[in-house]
Amino acid sequence: MVDTYQMPAFATLRLLPLRDTSPCMAQPPVLTLADVRLSFGGKPIFEGVEMAVSSRERAVLVGRNGAGKSTLMKIISGHIDPDEGEVWTQPGIHSVYLAQEPDLSPFRTLSDFAVGDLTAVDADARHVSDAELMALGLDPDASPEKLSGGQKRRAAIARAFAADPDILLLDEPTNHLDIPAIELLESRLKNFKGAILLVSHDRRFLENVSTSCYWLRQGLVRRYNKGFAHFEDWAAEVEAEEQKALDRLETQLRAEKKWLERGVTARRKRNQGRLRKVMDMRASKAEMKSRLNEIRNSADFTSEASEMSGRKVIETRGLTKAFQTPNGSLPIVTDLTMKILRGDRIGLIGPNGVGKSTLLKLLLGEISPDSGSVKVGTNLDIAYLDQSRSPLKPKDTLWETLAPLGGDTIDVRGRQRHVAAYAKDFLFKPEQLRQPVGALSGGERNRLYLAITLARPSNLLILDEPTNDLDTDTLDLLEDMLIDYEGTLMLVSHDRAFLDNVVTSCLTPVGGGTWMETPGGYSDAMDQLAPLLNREPSGARSKPKAQPSEKPKNTKQTKLSFKDKHRLEELARLIPETETRISELETTLADPDLYARDADAFHKTSKALEAAKGSLDDMELEWLELEEKREALEGA
Repeated sequence: MVDTYQMPAFATLRLLPLRDTSPCMAQPPVLTLADVRLSFGGKPIFEGVEMAVSSRERAVLVGRNGAGKSTLMKIISGHIDPDEGEVWTQPGIHSVYLAQEPDLSPFRTLSDFAVGDLTAVDADARHVSDAELMALGLDPDASPEKLSGGQKRRAAIARAFAADPDILLLDEPTNHLDIPAIELLESRLKNFKGAILLVSHDRRFLENVSTSCYWLRQGLVRRYNKGFAHFEDWAAEVEAEEQKALDRLETQLRAEKKWLERGVTARRKRNQGRLRKVMDMRASKAEMKSRLNEIRNSADFTSEASEMSGRKVIETRGLTKAFQTPNGSLPIVTDLTMKILRGDRIGLIGPNGVGKSTLLKLLLGEISPDSGSVKVGTNLDIAYLDQSRSPLKPKDTLWETLAPLGGDTIDVRGRQRHVAAYAKDFLFKPEQLRQPVGALSGGERNRLYLAITLARPSNLLILDEPTNDLDTDTLDLLEDMLIDYEGTLMLVSHDRAFLDNVVTSCLTPVGGGTWMETPGGYSDAMDQLAPLLNREPSGARSKPKAQPSEKPKNTKQTKLSFKDKHRLEELARLIPETETRISELETTLADPDLYARDADAFHKTSKALEAAKGSLDDMELEWLELEEKREALEGA
């Protein structure tokens, strides 16, 4: 359905006092977890979680998809009991839990739903909850049955704030929200007087709201007393220290291995003790490697462009479309004339209900315009990830979804891959392949749909809300895949950081069905369109990956980008491999009888040697340039 609303400012609500800026943990904890443990089917999920959230803390719970963030939130909120350990809150403390998928079905009206977390429901209380609903653009008397995902999410947020809790537990609160709603939620959370613990995949939202981080990994939680903006650097330091510890352990193991090779005399207790020490070290090494591999075993998102499309991909002239509603005509696009050229990377941004998905369907010819024309270029291979994830059938298994025609292989960009091997690229384990799609988490369903979409070669990639429920590591990898994509990209997203990092221009509605194209990412569009959209310019922001020539205001780059760092590591592996290949080819050509025996093989080997040497020269030059860049940044 078309979801339209005018979002009033939160200033119309009873705003709470500004948050104390003193250090979070200077306040007494209102929520603590002590040695919390939980297992499913014999597999440990949490192995001794320790947490302490203070009364003025805005904490974010960070971890990979499947790490157990939502499960831990359900334990904290009392929806799941742990196997061992204790969850404690201060006496008299009132907490509210906003679930990832709020259920509104038992309620006749939104007003009935919004009072659900109030300790006592009377006329005054219902007035407060109704005011919260109206401030979020919702009718308190509306039935929940026909609400969109964004409207249900806003209703759940209204219910949470209406209860005026001491602790807010928010699981993916920005899901289905558009950017104006996200920014208004940020403002409200910054002014919240109690404690907040939240899970979200929206990095800009986390940076703007959080004051501390809890990192859930391998069943344990680490705490960091700074906001999410500093999390990546801290996580890298933790992983580097773990790698150093692993290196030291491996050195010890090599020394002990030499001793073992001389044999162990069972009669000597000292030798038996030393052998047990080696066994313990090996167990420690396996555990440390497992922790490090969890971070490194990221999804392998790759997408090849097919044969090059024509230079002109899509051209519109006077494109116009409107829908008739009970309140009159709702213009989606009015007199849009534009050209999309090969290699363009366009982000469609704007509130829910403004018509972003409809505009995509108009451009693809799935919907006919009221007037005007759409001309599609030649030689287009389109890969389209739609917002509904419609190809996914809940009762089908992952195997059936990836290989709908049967068999154990899937055609991935022109070559056959085993289903299990391709699924592993997207972090699916072999035992998951026989599970129904309906049993997957939101992030897993999105990864599965991406696997299907990216399997085919394309030169026009259209992604409608591709970031939903993806963890931050997976988002980084998806960003880098899109940056390297050689075709044309059209992207709908409410993730501001993702837009800034990927697109090179934005198409934004400014009212009455008029859309304006601006160069740069989301932040650039907001700066350029601020007078038309009645907004303040966004100011300084992080440097977009897709626009390396632009430098953020008042920000100094001090390390290589993710892409450059990854390439430097790749070159460190490729250069020795190429040197080995050159040595092998030279050995082959050193055979004095090769030419007489097989002239074709001699010529092919000579050409391969020449190509390998040229490739080595290029890689060494690239490696040197990146190393010089790294040294210059670190020394700056």
